Amino acid sequence: MDDNKPVLVWLRRDLRLSDNPALTAAAASGRPVIPVFIADEIVQGLGAAPDWRLKLGVAHFDRVVRQIGGRVLFRGGAAAQVLHQLVAETGAVCVYWNRAYHPDEIARDTDVKSGLKAIGIEAKSFPGNLCFEPWSVAKGSGGAYRVFTPFWKSVRNLNVAAPAPAPKKLRGPGIWPESDDIQTWAARHGMGRGAAVVRPYLSLGEQAAWDRLEMFCEDRLPDYAAARDIPSRPATSGLSEALACGEIGARQIWHRARTLWQDGVAGAETFLKELVWREFAYHLMFHEPHILTRNWRQGWDDFPWNQDEEHPHVTAWKQGRTGIAFVDAAMREMYVTGRMHNRGRMIVASYLSKHLMTDWRIGQHWFADCLTDWDPASNAMGWQWAAGSGPDAAPYFRVFNPDLQLKKFDPEGRYRQAWIAEGDAMPSDTALSYFRAIPRSWHIRAEDTYPVPIVSPQEGRERALAAYQNRSF
Repeated sequence: MDDNKPVLVWLRRDLRLSDNPALTAAAASGRPVIPVFIADEIVQGLGAAPDWRLKLGVAHFDRVVRQIGGRVLFRGGAAAQVLHQLVAETGAVCVYWNRAYHPDEIARDTDVKSGLKAIGIEAKSFPGNLCFEPWSVAKGSGGAYRVFTPFWKSVRNLNVAAPAPAPKKLRGPGIWPESDDIQTWAARHGMGRGAAVVRPYLSLGEQAAWDRLEMFCEDRLPDYAAARDIPSRPATSGLSEALACGEIGARQIWHRARTLWQDGVAGAETFLKELVWREFAYHLMFHEPHILTRNWRQGWDDFPWNQDEEHPHVTAWKQGRTGIAFVDAAMREMYVTGRMHNRGRMIVASYLSKHLMTDWRIGQHWFADCLTDWDPASNAMGWQWAAGSGPDAAPYFRVFNPDLQLKKFDPEGRYRQAWIAEGDAMPSDTALSYFRAIPRSWHIRAEDTYPVPIVSPQEGRERALAAYQNRSF
């Protein structure tokens, strides 16, 4: 065997050196390693915010890889075509990658693997950014779990593979193949002027993710169970963005949190459950991929949801101008930071799907365009949970009152003040940032009068309950 024949490592959402099984295996082979990121049709189909965040992450990872002797090759085009071209250019005999679990990604990867094997190339996939492969967890009677609590009980004591350390050095090829310019590619995005506002809230790279995890475990974890529901407090880990880009591994978080749970640290079990909720979403996406695009529960397909994305109520919801303070504050937080507090996500989703009687997919698509931590499985399950049409969902008849929710979780009005400027004589900088982030075409100013509710909590609840009557879900 010629040990100078390289290994191609096809990077996707795994922008880290440690706990990267494909990269670890490539480095251990002793062969030259060529990491490559491909902007294929799936990458090109991302919404504005996740596309921009991923590009920044790839560019950052390239700088990290260069510090250990490598670099990230960048190409655009269909994955199969690009990989075949690189095999021909470099003489590579192996292509490694970490698994992805979206049905479109599975179809793509299956096609790539069969095509490479047909020309004599070793094509090998490794466990992706999950603690448990979706096919490795099943009910005692067989089949996939459909309810979270039994799923949690089945996995909480399972062994999770120990994360591999980062390679200290990568052996590069004698001559690097040509690469498109990552920086030029990363500079192209659809964020408009919002990019300058959101950028300071981003935390790029593996080291930053580890720093966040350690800070959270030391300072925030003991109060996590109660404080995570208070939107004005920085009580959560803030790792969703890093997880979405694979800048930290789920297995790494699991081992850190589970050790603390075993040590009796308050909040650790609740935090682990949140990590496993993400696993549950991927479990469902793999076994029942229709959760991404269709109502998961039977009986919802003929529900009289509004389907008009241009409806004035939908526009007001998107703009954070519903007149419902919790909804508007959460939507504005998203435009300024790229993320939204989890309690806020629940409230804005419930308000759109229940008070405004609008199809949850309209909200799902909007989040997919606006969230820097967008995740297809978690996003779909979260929206269907709020709407009542999904697995283990909030009961359809449970309609959250956003005003009461704000009084309960923001009794001093700090969250509202942080994100809503209208009517405030001295609005906060964060509230004013919203007007610098949104499109000018919205014609919204801080001096405007704050709107009256487009649909009041009571009116919306009564309308939703009337629509639910005499239906079998």
